[in-house]
Amino acid sequence: MSERLNRYLARSGVASRRAADGLIASGVVLVNGRRPPPEGMLIEPATDRVEVGGEVITPLEKRSYLALNKPEGYVTTASDPGSRPTVLELVAASSRVFPVGRLDMDSRGLLLLTDDGELANRLAHPRHHVAKEYLALVDGIPNEADLRRLRLGVELEDGRTAPAEAEIVGSVRGRTQLRLLLREGRNRQVRRMLEAVGHPVRDLQRTAFGPLPLGSPEGGRLAAPAAAGGRRAAAGGEA
Repeated sequence: MSERLNRYLARSGVASRRAADGLIASGVVLVNGRRPPPEGMLIEPATDRVEVGGEVITPLEKRSYLALNKPEGYVTTASDPGSRPTVLELVAASSRVFPVGRLDMDSRGLLLLTDDGELANRLAHPRHHVAKEYLALVDGIPNEADLRRLRLGVELEDGRTAPAEAEIVGSVRGRTQLRLLLREGRNRQVRRMLEAVGHPVRDLQRTAFGPLPLGSPEGGRLAAPAAAGGRRAAAGGEA
């Protein structure tokens, strides 16, 4: 049965569908020794030979699902041109896992990693509106007008954000802790939204991704067991 090339790559644990589209367009993917069109193509998984960077790709028999309590100081990517430490240095997995969504280098908290590209696409694609919860420590004490702007959507340089849930958890010494629930994932969105309403972020932690909560392990450790049917890998050490 024919299958879209990007879906085959996702099913094989190479990357999410969106990232697979980028790999196809970059020219590192070959189908039967030839570059496919940049927009992708249909393949026959039973007979076509698919390579990425010279490595033959086949669908995985088992999948890994990891929940990492990401500490500050790590970038959410598989590799970094600037040689900064990446989140993959914090996990040991026998398969090629990749992050689902992002947490910026200065943020911490729950980060999911997997080799299941289909699941990654469902969790990260904006059309699925998967909720992500954050605790943000900000300067000042937001008033009701500030909270209303967050709840209705904030105008940013890349357009108005979707409505967010926002509530004050507590305040002390001129700083406030806010709980926010977002259903979209733009670059540094939480920080930009709070900056726009006049309350810059001093600390940011993601506490839940969809139905999965962070729990309480220390930063740099697995935050939750793997999903049923997958493997939990050992751990070392968009927000």
